[in-house]
Amino acid sequence: MTILLSEGDYVPDSSGMLKSLSGMEEVLQRVLIKLTARRGGFPLLPTLGSRLYLLLHQSPKSRNALAKQYVLEALSDETDLKVDDVTVTLTGDNSAQVTVALTWQGTALSVLVNVS
Repeated sequence: MTILLSEGDYVPDSSGMLKSLSGMEEVLQRVLIKLTARRGGFPLLPTLGSRLYLLLHQSPKSRNALAKQYVLEALSDETDLKVDDVTVTLTGDNSAQVTVALTWQGTALSVLVNVS
């Protein structure tokens, strides 16, 4: 069981205790943390995070392939999770959205990561 985070803060439930997650919600939160954190940004956890922040510095032709590589690297320790597809969509001069299609225990999931 994991504690729910929203914009970097713990979320209390109606009784003032910290709200917890389990199952699919827990997996989605863990995936989002791993994909949005910068790989190497935590000295005690050097393999936590992804290199998606590097995408906009790469050639447009290689972005989709690199995005998939970065996602697979970030989620490599997720044993019950399969990465089905990764697509990059430019949203501005210095920003993009990475859509990741996943399968977890037979259930299709999707996450969207903003990169700038």
